[in-house]
Amino acid sequence: MAIGRALGRASGAGGTVLVGQDTRRSGPMLEAALAAGIASAGSDVVLGGVLPTPAVAELVAGDAAFTNGVVISASHNPFPDNGIKVFGPDGFKLPDEQEAALEALMDDDPGTAARPTGGAVGAITPWDGGVALYRERIIARLGRDLSGTRIVIDCANGATVTTAPDVLAALGADVVAIGVQPDGVNINVDCGSTHLGALQAAVLAEGADLGLAFDGDGDRVLAVDGAGEVVDGDQVLAILALWLKGRGELPGPAVVTTTMTNLGFRRAMAGEGIEVRWTDVGDRYVLAEMREHGFVLGGEQSGHLINLASGPTGDGLAGGLMLLAALGDQGMSLADAASVMTRMPQRLVSVRVQRKEDLPGAAEVWDMVRAEEQALGDDGRIVLRASGTEPLVRVMVEAPTSEECARIAGAIADAAGRACGLAEGGH
Repeated sequence: MAIGRALGRASGAGGTVLVGQDTRRSGPMLEAALAAGIASAGSDVVLGGVLPTPAVAELVAGDAAFTNGVVISASHNPFPDNGIKVFGPDGFKLPDEQEAALEALMDDDPGTAARPTGGAVGAITPWDGGVALYRERIIARLGRDLSGTRIVIDCANGATVTTAPDVLAALGADVVAIGVQPDGVNINVDCGSTHLGALQAAVLAEGADLGLAFDGDGDRVLAVDGAGEVVDGDQVLAILALWLKGRGELPGPAVVTTTMTNLGFRRAMAGEGIEVRWTDVGDRYVLAEMREHGFVLGGEQSGHLINLASGPTGDGLAGGLMLLAALGDQGMSLADAASVMTRMPQRLVSVRVQRKEDLPGAAEVWDMVRAEEQALGDDGRIVLRASGTEPLVRVMVEAPTSEECARIAGAIADAAGRACGLAEGGH
């Protein structure tokens, strides 16, 4: 409610905020509080219901009546979590300084005496047309004939249940959909882009050409080829980069990704004359680099793909449609297209800790990281960071062999757990 009040004050009298959510049971509860806060500050609220994050971003950017957009979702996080994502009138997530300004308004609430009353209070209106409008726009922008293509999709029991099956079917694909029975508590549970086993099994059982897996709020996509092999975000990004370059639609030519991206991606792009720009982990940092330098393509290994020629934020369905277009234009299977890059052995370990904020000052851990990096030289690398959304410290290691990855990652994870207080569950 406090966030809603601050956002309503920032939007000003006459402002209108579009609110969407994923399928978590806590969504309607938080929606009610958020909407009440916005309306109490004098701004109107439009409730879009279950909408993927990219749908809210696109709808806000495409309608001047919306002064902001909000998505209530914890994205790929486990079901008990939830979160609030705020978008500006251009459909982009708020930059850090604007989020800080909202927090300042929360701390400087003038109280009930200064709030609107009577007819000056904002209206709250449900809107069930947002899903259909988004589906129409994405088909118009990225649609192509998919007749003869058999696709399994996993909607993670999340927000893409309202969009992906209908869009792909409308384009002529033979669609088998799993993860499409949300019950309020099963979002991201053993399904979607964080749990690909169900999709792999379904692709093999159905004899499908490929599979696409989305996360809970629909801003990520990972793929599975016809043999059931995982094609991660790095590989999808590589396929799209080469496709767009061939079409003359990759400014630079350059692509933006994060420090977690496999070194095999960088080497593959170098071989094709494509520059790779690195950022900190997080789609907001990828997006900031893209906007600052006029690049159009960026993404993360997790499947968060951004094509600014298509929309203002990561869009799993749009990424999937682009991948299908790239395969169709080149007459290639997903397995053949993904072979453009060779992944180096990589190991990611997540350590559940009590005090992730202690990581920057854990000198012994960083001494270990530096020593291992020196030993690896140009044949590997190490990324150690605290999760931005969970009480976790993450260790990513790339090395010439899987065994070496496991050894280094395990040693650093143990040291980080000791330094930051290993929580119940460990790693």
